[in-house]
Amino acid sequence: MPTTRTRNTQDKVYIPSSTRKSQYLFIKFPLTDEILKTYAHLVDKMSEFPYQRLYKFLADAFYSVSDQLEIESGQFIANDKFARVRYSPERFTVQTEQQILFLYNPRNHYHQNSYIDGKKRVKNISLIFLANGDDVRSTSGKFHRKVTKALVEFSKEINIDRSKVRVCDHQHLTYDLFAKDKGITGTQTHKLRTIKNRYAVDDVNLPAKRDVLTYAVIDLPINRRLRELVNVDKSKEAPYEALYNLIYNNFIESVHRYNLLDGAVIANGLTPIVRNGLTDSVVEEGELVKLSFNPFKPCHQFNYLISPNCLVDSVQCVIVATSEHKTNKGYGKFLNQVQLSLRSFAQKLDYVQNREEIVIRLHQHIGYNL
Repeated sequence: MPTTRTRNTQDKVYIPSSTRKSQYLFIKFPLTDEILKTYAHLVDKMSEFPYQRLYKFLADAFYSVSDQLEIESGQFIANDKFARVRYSPERFTVQTEQQILFLYNPRNHYHQNSYIDGKKRVKNISLIFLANGDDVRSTSGKFHRKVTKALVEFSKEINIDRSKVRVCDHQHLTYDLFAKDKGITGTQTHKLRTIKNRYAVDDVNLPAKRDVLTYAVIDLPINRRLRELVNVDKSKEAPYEALYNLIYNNFIESVHRYNLLDGAVIANGLTPIVRNGLTDSVVEEGELVKLSFNPFKPCHQFNYLISPNCLVDSVQCVIVATSEHKTNKGYGKFLNQVQLSLRSFAQKLDYVQNREEIVIRLHQHIGYNL
């Protein structure tokens, strides 16, 4: 149950000056029969790569519109792989059978690339617009407006139904909970206003019908010290179950103390995909684990997904903000609760704060049909 600590938590949250900020818009629309009929002359069923010319045509149209509106970084995807974007000091792209991971620094990485499988008709075409600049959070509304304008022009140019174009705006703040202990000086102050309220300042009005979700993903690297907190006997079945249970039980005790009741703890080597849904659900598909949460009708439970026979590099924890956590100021109070709960958790497991990390990535998402 919540304690008096929760009621006294401030609406403003203080995070390290070294916090990394990123924003990208992920766009998806189906490759319909109507599109294929319109551009039948670009599809050669006799070729080994029958859809190559069509995908290149769509990619060129995407880049042309982006250039006209001075959007410098974008990715065109026609291979049905799930795309992730993360901040990184080095630009790098990694592909697996089911995923593409884009690593980039908004401040100095500019690039346009296509990822195409011309052999098959894909279910969906995906576009990624990557924000650039020194402080992408403060300019996020203006970037969103520029992207939606580009999408309207792109839809006209290739003659597709705008109502089938899905727009998802993703914004992240990423930092080490123990940055101060490692010598990082200075802080940033945030109220974590809703995206709607932040965008209103720049006269960007969002559709009334939209999905929203705010949540934190916590990365807990598994080092030797943590492993030695329990007796791991590799000769036994499920040798790492006790370790994962130790982490889970202490984590749940800590977050419940601060009225954080919805999310997941994952120790199976997979990185979760977290989305808004009508009901809470967990779906595992090969490399992917998809978690859905309804912040307006929370189930007040933490899903627990582990592979007890395998030692993972890190345990990932998801904490979802529900409608109960949003104040008239925003989600600053929620992130304060997350930080307090993690400090309690770290104390229980004797974290060495000047050498070990607990990385928090705060997500704010919105999604709607164009």
